[in-house]
Amino acid sequence: MKKSILWIIISAVVLIVILIIVGRSRSGKGTSVTVVNPIVKNITEIIPANGKIQPVTEVKISPDVSGEIIVLNVAEGDRVRAGQVLLQIKQDQYISARDRMKAALNQARAQLAQQEAQFTQVELSYNRNMSLYQQGAISQAEFEASSSEYSISREQLNAARFHVESSEAALAEAEESLAKTTIFSPMNGIVSKLDVERGERVVGTSQMAGTEMLRIANFEEMEVLVDVNENDIVRIKQLDTAIVEVDAYPGRKFTGIVTQIANSAKNIGSSLEQVTNFEVRVFILTQSYSDLVTSDFSTPFRPGMSASVSIQTETRHNVIAIPIQCITTRTETLSEEIKQQLGPNELVEQVFVVRQDNTVEAIRVKSGLQDHIHIEITEGLTQDDRVVTGPYSAISRTLLNGTKVEPKTEEEAKKDTKDVQIRATISVD
Repeated sequence: MKKSILWIIISAVVLIVILIIVGRSRSGKGTSVTVVNPIVKNITEIIPANGKIQPVTEVKISPDVSGEIIVLNVAEGDRVRAGQVLLQIKQDQYISARDRMKAALNQARAQLAQQEAQFTQVELSYNRNMSLYQQGAISQAEFEASSSEYSISREQLNAARFHVESSEAALAEAEESLAKTTIFSPMNGIVSKLDVERGERVVGTSQMAGTEMLRIANFEEMEVLVDVNENDIVRIKQLDTAIVEVDAYPGRKFTGIVTQIANSAKNIGSSLEQVTNFEVRVFILTQSYSDLVTSDFSTPFRPGMSASVSIQTETRHNVIAIPIQCITTRTETLSEEIKQQLGPNELVEQVFVVRQDNTVEAIRVKSGLQDHIHIEITEGLTQDDRVVTGPYSAISRTLLNGTKVEPKTEEEAKKDTKDVQIRATISVD
């Protein structure tokens, strides 16, 4: 036990000595950095976003009337066709309401017939009294009384007619409510969600929002609903191409297009740390997953699956590009004159370029489009420049104008790292 501990201590000391020797050998050469030359390539701007898969068409079904579910003909995952009976709500009270309205209509019609007969009698009396009044056989007061009775009878007849119309409308409403106790499928599709059971009571939409009973979706057309930051939304247009990656299919990429961009923002978080996003819908092209479709499954996707989307907004050809990590916005490398010209939140993009004497100089650049790896440089660099790509700590903190460096290509840096690991392994053995 003591011998093994002794060997571990000796190995650690040897490793420290090697690192010190390597560090001293490099101290005279300067800070070790990796460099690349700018390349000419095509750059497609990519806007990444994450979201969930959902059907393009999904209908939420809520009842128009309230009551107990007595018939339930579907289960979650069942295929349904338009017009198919899905469920039925208990009809007893709606049948009673219809019968009451039917009786009320018959009563209103009887009252109308009575008023028509009474009006006919009053009208005959009025016409006779008018003739007698014109002949001077009755007084003016008697004629005025007859005329008033005629007007009242006429309005009562009109009221009876309106009562019949009202009763007919009430009966139609009662019959419609009775018909709405049977719920039909509005479309062909699959029951994607079922939230009720037989015997459960539901609330109709006439009372607030009503109970959502089930959802029917068309799984043959799927889309991804993603949130895009407000800084990126202005660069996205309808019909932009997108690459869709679904967590359930690692390594597989699907093709999509932007079909809808929200006009109103969706705020997330508290008022102090609020993030403003906009919802974007990306339709997944069926030909990009046709090989995954089987006779049992019309789509390989399920609602709620996680997906990441890379929206391609613009492509530029034959531009000068460098790795994104080369860019820094440090202010200590700027001259005092430039610092005074900057606004309160204004940043200056810079890169470190290695000169002939192996010292670095911070160069101001202007950038353009960027993808996941490279960024376009529109001004400030040529293909002959040696641009520092790492390490990150040097670019972000330690490098200054005039700093002595030991430039290496990425391949040389990887080889040195591998050699140190081999030496350390040998010393431990």
